[in-house]
Amino acid sequence: MAVRHQLVHSPPPAVWAVLVDPNRYGDWVVGPSRSTPLDQSWPEIGSRIRYTLRLGPWSTDGVTTVRHSETGRELELEASFKSLGSARIFLELRPWGEETLGICDEHPLRGLGGTLHNPATEALLQLRHRGMLARLARVVEQRHERTHLA
Repeated sequence: MAVRHQLVHSPPPAVWAVLVDPNRYGDWVVGPSRSTPLDQSWPEIGSRIRYTLRLGPWSTDGVTTVRHSETGRELELEASFKSLGSARIFLELRPWGEETLGICDEHPLRGLGGTLHNPATEALLQLRHRGMLARLARVVEQRHERTHLA
């Protein structure tokens, strides 16, 4: 399982506010070039976001569904990519003094991703998480800084 940590220099409610904003999904998740909420109830269990992944001329649409949500602490998602299968993405927020320790745990569930899962793909997930958590921290810290300066 690819598990990664990131210290975010903002309190957990600031991090949670970004995670639960469906319009910010593409700002912190690595890959989507565009995202659209399919349900207005994000992040309630069962709510979904559709997004497009692009790699050069190739693109595919995916849907992320909330599978578990514990307000302010945990968000568990299932990202589905049609023929590629799906992955479980678990985000946990832990208070760390005045800051937040963000923890991401992801692994393939179904389809081709699960079949081809191996140490090399695990290393790629680690790189993805490093980028994703760094982006989340940047988005949160910039937003938190703006709201406290205003």
